[in-house]
Amino acid sequence: MKINSIGFIAVLACPVYSFAPTLTTRRLSTYLFSTTAEPDISSTANGNTQETTVAVAPKVSQRWRKSTKQLATLGPASSTKEMIETLFLAGADIFRLNFSHGSQEQKKELLMLIREVEEKYSHPIAVLGDLQGPKLRVGEFFNPQGEILEKGQTFRLDLDEALGDNSRVMLPHPEIIEASEVGDIVHDEIGHVLLVDDGKVKLVVTGKGPNYLDCRVEVPGKISNRKGVNTPDSVLKISALTPKDRSDLEYMVGIGVDWVALSFVQQPSDIEEINELIDQHLKEDQFRPAVMAKIEKPSCFVGDNLERIVDLCDGIMVARGDLGVECAPEDVPLLQKQIIDTCRSKGKPVVVATQMLESMIESPTPTRAEASDVATAIYDGADAIMLSAESAAGKFPEESVAMQQRIINRVESDTHYHNYLNQLVASKKETATDAVTTAARQIAQTVKAKAIVCFTLQGSTVRRASQERATVPVLAVTPFKETARQLVMSWGVYPDLPRSGSFGFSADDEDFFNYENPAVDERADDFDIVLKNAARAALRKGLVSDPNDLLVVTAGIPFGTPGAANIIRIMPAAGPNCWDGICRVD
Repeated sequence: MKINSIGFIAVLACPVYSFAPTLTTRRLSTYLFSTTAEPDISSTANGNTQETTVAVAPKVSQRWRKSTKQLATLGPASSTKEMIETLFLAGADIFRLNFSHGSQEQKKELLMLIREVEEKYSHPIAVLGDLQGPKLRVGEFFNPQGEILEKGQTFRLDLDEALGDNSRVMLPHPEIIEASEVGDIVHDEIGHVLLVDDGKVKLVVTGKGPNYLDCRVEVPGKISNRKGVNTPDSVLKISALTPKDRSDLEYMVGIGVDWVALSFVQQPSDIEEINELIDQHLKEDQFRPAVMAKIEKPSCFVGDNLERIVDLCDGIMVARGDLGVECAPEDVPLLQKQIIDTCRSKGKPVVVATQMLESMIESPTPTRAEASDVATAIYDGADAIMLSAESAAGKFPEESVAMQQRIINRVESDTHYHNYLNQLVASKKETATDAVTTAARQIAQTVKAKAIVCFTLQGSTVRRASQERATVPVLAVTPFKETARQLVMSWGVYPDLPRSGSFGFSADDEDFFNYENPAVDERADDFDIVLKNAARAALRKGLVSDPNDLLVVTAGIPFGTPGAANIIRIMPAAGPNCWDGICRVD
């Protein structure tokens, strides 16, 4: 059975050990248990006390303290394992593979290098495959240097394959001709607008025939071979998936990317189409990649299109490049806020992308305006911010990622930012999971807990906790690496990278990836075991440093049941058998 990656939630038990509680107590140690090995237990003569080896919590850098995630595009400047590792340590949480450039085999090689870095640091790293989408372009000109169009002149776009001149050029997209509308002078209506070369040339449709459009030049400029065409006023009757995209999508699913980004989304049916194709390519019991819609067309904001698109996909990217071409520049900041607010109300992660630190392609430092732009996206509530050419082809990929992290850390330490988060109210539902998650956030804030720990199968519980924008990190504990990787995209979430057979699941490597019915160990019903391993995971992530640090744990009974999140427990980092400086000896 093919499993939807976000449709189920469950609470899991952890590695199985035998704990028989007694009435004996001891003072709390000043150190925490090691997270890399089980305690070395040696009994005294009467067997009533025990000593354990301990380890101090690992040193934690700012790399592991941020809530807003960083997405870095890989390219010629960042295609080696050494550079990928450098970018990861500088702050990158997700790597984007841009299928607009390079071969499919190159993308697979990059994914394998990412997995090596992930294994080295035992920390999940998400991989996003970005589909190119349709590219609408004019044809070629007789003059290889192109032509200069004057303001007010008439220029024709047609289906004639002849080389263009100062009066016409081929537009090999009959869908644009069909969708474009002519203005009505009587009713003072302006014809549809066509933008060439990212808006450097603006054309208004004044006439139309079966195979041509006559246009008036509103913004003059140079037009040359194969320049792109944007259609801000039209919804084109074309698929968002070209034959190349369909091939790339099948390849992405085969190599196991965690997220798939769809370009040229015009309406909700585009998301339905890619979801159907993914289902066709999935093998039996294969984990389903999450779908991210790139919002770059004005039609996404018509009626309830935006809400429906967000409902159908797993995440959203604010693709400000094309969005800024097809919409007025002064509208883009408002649309960015609208998209972020819609995603947060529905619990879907949202990425802000394009030209965030563009000057760092050539310079080791950004402009002040760019730094403010990144900060604004964080204040708006974005789950992640992205670098494109800065990390893929720029001269300073490491510095670009590090600069983003510095801005994130600075904003997230600002009292205004925390006041803003406290004022946010996520949309409330009426399930037990919603109630437990909301209560966990309030409890963590009241008792000044260091983290909220959520056990999950496929991430729904954790995404709900991220939606609440808790004031402390959310530690996601799951038996599935794929779930951990997808959760990397969510704000404030620290996924724990599992190993086969962990967290109370007693299956071998083959059976372990039965996502719908994972086998739960018979001895995993001891809730203390779950809590003890939650404490160890928090120490392993550097979220706690003192035995008295408090954790708020959300779990569900019975273990391994999708949708079960019905228990909240407060405990110290020393483990479930300790409280107020006293530990019960098992």
